[in-house]
Amino acid sequence: MTGSPVPGGSPASGVDAGAQDGAVPALRLGTRASALALAQSGMVAAALTAATGRAVELVHITTYGDTSSEALSRIGGTGVFVNALRDALLAGDIDFAVHSLKDLPTAPPVDGAGNEVLHLAAVTERAAVNDALVARDGLKLADLPAGAKVGTGAARRMALVRMLRPDLEVVPIRGNVDTRVNFVRGGRLDAVVVALAGLQRLGRQDEATEVFGPDVMLPSPGQGALAVECRDPALVPVLAALDHPPTRAAVTAERSMLAVLEAGCSAPVGGHAVAADDNVLALTGVVATVSGSRGLRLSATGPVADAAGLGRRLAEELLAQGAAELMESAQ
Repeated sequence: MTGSPVPGGSPASGVDAGAQDGAVPALRLGTRASALALAQSGMVAAALTAATGRAVELVHITTYGDTSSEALSRIGGTGVFVNALRDALLAGDIDFAVHSLKDLPTAPPVDGAGNEVLHLAAVTERAAVNDALVARDGLKLADLPAGAKVGTGAARRMALVRMLRPDLEVVPIRGNVDTRVNFVRGGRLDAVVVALAGLQRLGRQDEATEVFGPDVMLPSPGQGALAVECRDPALVPVLAALDHPPTRAAVTAERSMLAVLEAGCSAPVGGHAVAADDNVLALTGVVATVSGSRGLRLSATGPVADAAGLGRRLAEELLAQGAAELMESAQ
């Protein structure tokens, strides 16, 4: 199947179904239980059923990232939202899992012999890559008064907000979309920065008071895309019905860059690849200090067929121009 039947930014209901009349049993989809995770998994479940006729049952999994209030950089970075789902896959408790691709570690899980034990069966069509501001009184970032409090949980967003407005107080926060937006509604914060795709998938995009273009705030590698992962190789062709090759190529370049930089969410790194034409990708990467005092932004182009190579080359150029020093100062 060419392209993905998963709408990039539209919310959808999950498909909770058991075996159909004793026929082929429902596939068990592991998902975090937050409203956003359920919306995303529901989209994937509905799309897979539409494409293949297979029923899908949602299985709620609680991850350490959902229960801890500590900063992501202190509890293991992006993997804290993924590990419990992967454990359930490896234990055979679920058949496949859906992750926000930006939460997926760049290194795949391996067995004692170094063999990969899980398969990235599909990367869905990307939704909006943008970050968005949700601020009191409908304000934009430029309109916030000096000293206003802006909340975010991502080191990248902290750095980029500080670059744009060094006079603001950036506050580290955790929580789902409701929790973060309620920090503003309740007066604890003046604004929060969140992913626009998350707002869209919850049908709450109108709550954004400003949407930042990638030229202003470069997204996290993989932002806006969903990863579909499984253990059984026989399931890969079924789940591949959801794969969107242009999105996979773009995020491959972004994540390859991130892997070479060896940076997780403890260091501010952004990356965004877009198709320059049918055969060429244009990739931009940024590395900064958390303080926002220094940053390095570079771009490169390369063939779609060598998306991983493009990411590696841009990372090497970033390192050659001082990215390692910037990331060390972010620790």
